[in-house]
Amino acid sequence: MPISGKMLKDAFISASLTLGDMKKQIDELNVYPVPDGDTGTNMSLTLANAAKELRLISDSEDVSKVASVAASAMIRGARGNSGVITSLLFRGFAKGLDGCKEATCDNIATAMEIGVDSAYKAVMRPTEGTILTVARVSAEKARESAFLTNDSVVQWSDMVSAAEAALEKTPEQLPILKKAGVVDAGGKGLCIILSEMLRAFRGEPRTIPTEMGEKPKSKLHIDIRDDEEIVFSYCTEYIVNGKTTDADAAALRSYLESIGNCVVVVHDDDIIKIHVHTNNPGLAFEKGLTMGYLSNMKVDNMKLQRDMRMREARKNAVPVPAAPEKKYGFVAVANGQGVMDMFTDAGVDKVVAGGQSMNPSSDDILRAVYSVPAETVFVLPNNKNIIMAAEQAMKLSEKTMCVMHTTSIPQGLSALMAFDPDADLESNRDLMSAAFERTQSGLVTFAARNSSFGGHDIKAGDILALENGRLAFADRDITRAAYKLTRKLVKNLRGAASFVTILIGSDVPVEKAQELEGIVRSKLSNVDVNFVRGGQPVYYFIISVEAGA
Repeated sequence: MPISGKMLKDAFISASLTLGDMKKQIDELNVYPVPDGDTGTNMSLTLANAAKELRLISDSEDVSKVASVAASAMIRGARGNSGVITSLLFRGFAKGLDGCKEATCDNIATAMEIGVDSAYKAVMRPTEGTILTVARVSAEKARESAFLTNDSVVQWSDMVSAAEAALEKTPEQLPILKKAGVVDAGGKGLCIILSEMLRAFRGEPRTIPTEMGEKPKSKLHIDIRDDEEIVFSYCTEYIVNGKTTDADAAALRSYLESIGNCVVVVHDDDIIKIHVHTNNPGLAFEKGLTMGYLSNMKVDNMKLQRDMRMREARKNAVPVPAAPEKKYGFVAVANGQGVMDMFTDAGVDKVVAGGQSMNPSSDDILRAVYSVPAETVFVLPNNKNIIMAAEQAMKLSEKTMCVMHTTSIPQGLSALMAFDPDADLESNRDLMSAAFERTQSGLVTFAARNSSFGGHDIKAGDILALENGRLAFADRDITRAAYKLTRKLVKNLRGAASFVTILIGSDVPVEKAQELEGIVRSKLSNVDVNFVRGGQPVYYFIISVEAGA
């Protein structure tokens, strides 16, 4: 049995919904204890972008079209490294299904192989025991199964079993996972996607996590998804005022159910609240008038609203590059008003709000680049988990882009300061890279979870000091941790340190910032120290140490 376009569409949408439900479970598998962009959140947002686009296409489309729409949306909506890898897997998957009306076992095996190859090539140093391993093993199983069956659903079931077995082995491949007692988070996310797609192929309901309670909805709120058939066009609401009885409410409900659906009738003291979807709002109002006077009357054309949303979605799908007015421009990713202002003051044209725990998508970055009226745009991601999304945006861009591999705010600022407006692109890339690679970066944050990492036994809430991206030590006091880290960074430059900049986070009390400033200025009197209220979340302090010219 081959897989049809409708089956694939339903499978992607179902997988997206379940992944959204289970994203926190995946996030909790992250070994690194610092607050993170989080694997589950990033994969969920990436897949949700595909589901949104798929709801706009017909159920009659073939698998080639469905896979292409999903892949394109994932590429643009990819967030974080895990989201980018997921998008690359499904972009390759779509290439393997190009031109197919339905997906046979051979088609699926080829599609999985191309997807895995694309993902491995995109990662500079592929590591086994990750989502890549789970994807590779499932692709190998897909090819093996293609020799044994002509039923694509049976083949997909074999793939899921292989993926889940590979996931269970990830702790044996990555010691850090074994020590933490968890499986790989990205691999877990991929297993959920594949298994939920299988449930959809079989016609089974999607998984609802047992720990999730159904969120209560307002009695008068009815959610209509864009892909649902709208039989009754007008969402009609009103209140009947006056002396009424339960019998009046029951009679009114009975009548409204005869002319529409989604009926809600709430009898409360001297009023009856009404909600109904109908093609005859006038009849609904007239029936209410027989019981009292009406107030709070409202009628919305749901078909018109849906069509407007769909037109808006299509209009926003393809950004248009701004006409160039200058040779070079800059986009930086940052968070906190003070930090964002520093980049703007230094010449950045567009600052994308984001960073740790807030990874912007490839589309967010692409739109920012397109808004800059320059021939060439330099992008400063300023976070290791955003670089892949920025590079993905570069592949989609009609405008010339240069993604600098800055992994911290200090590195981004240093790169910006090294820019020479009279130099060519290659020279500037070299100048900026050399500048940010010399910069010593420090981060003071908190442990988001219990962990044993890098020889440290860490408890949730501990203060963590990160030296150039690596965990240096844990402490219990933010001021002490920030001073110790600053001193380490200064020593790293072996007497060449001349400038120290410390950005104060949004959660740092004024007295703590003042205490740190007093200590640093007295203990490190031989360097130029600058304190700035950055206002950044997640990090109590961001520290930059640079050598003099």
